Amino acid sequence: MKKQLQAFFNPEQFHGWGKTKNYFEGWYFKVINEAETKAFAFIPGVAMDTQRNQQSFIQVLDGKDKTAIYHKFDIKDFIPTGGRFLIDIKNNQFSAEQIHLDLPGINGRLNFSANVPWPSKIYSPGIMGPFAFVPFMECYHGIVSMDHHIDGQLTIHNELVDFTNGRGYIEKDWGRSFPAAYVWMQTNHFSEPGISLKTSVAKIPWIRNSFVGFIGGLWLHNKLYQFTTYNGSSLRKSAITEKEVQLVIENKNYRIEILAHRDKATVLASPIGGLMDGRVEESMTAKVDVHLFNKKTKQIVFEDTGRNAGLEVAGKIEEILL
Repeated sequence: MKKQLQAFFNPEQFHGWGKTKNYFEGWYFKVINEAETKAFAFIPGVAMDTQRNQQSFIQVLDGKDKTAIYHKFDIKDFIPTGGRFLIDIKNNQFSAEQIHLDLPGINGRLNFSANVPWPSKIYSPGIMGPFAFVPFMECYHGIVSMDHHIDGQLTIHNELVDFTNGRGYIEKDWGRSFPAAYVWMQTNHFSEPGISLKTSVAKIPWIRNSFVGFIGGLWLHNKLYQFTTYNGSSLRKSAITEKEVQLVIENKNYRIEILAHRDKATVLASPIGGLMDGRVEESMTAKVDVHLFNKKTKQIVFEDTGRNAGLEVAGKIEEILL
């Protein structure tokens, strides 16, 4: 109970203590080298279906080559640490400060520093806000680091790749399944460092009904501009085509306009009823135009295009159009 309570107020930690079925939990580590020639996502996690079939895994997405590999492990190989974010899967280790990889075709260590976590308060634990207190949510979400500096090297298919001075991002999901319809995007490669955007819109099951929920934030000049369902923000536009995703969200003081240009995506495994039997497509080479407007001063606060953007569009998207 102590480990569960501590994890509740620290979304980055493992939440699945005592879970044996119909449950998944996974972390998403995005790493891009300084030259932006290499882009990878490493996704460790655990999955359990309703029949108590259990597994742990590490999924590797090569964003530039647009390939993905799913490494399956025994559930006993998944060893979380209570009271902190530290995950071991066989000879692989993951935390907010570093990853150590020992996989077929890829090994090495990357260190992370100057991490930017999403603010967490006792009445609003992380990016889920008060929805974190709702026990029947289909999927919960957490931000471990909006942006951070990378040091270290990885040997990838016999090629030594230096990630020093690269940029990284870490988030996580846990629950039963991904939403039936959603769009997700993230980029922290703008014309100057220290800027990061994360936004998602999804169909959220709610008792006997559902609603379109959204969570988003722009980390800009050491300030986080938050646009979420629970902080009084409103989704004004959600338009999705084969080539673009357009979102307009505003709160009392600001309006953010986002135009994502879709690129060829790669198929990844995703959770359905706990086990990783679903499929989603993710691109790590999308571009995202971002405009932040101050409604009171009538001035543009920020206007730029993000590169190397992660972008997923999945499910019955007509259900989240607006």
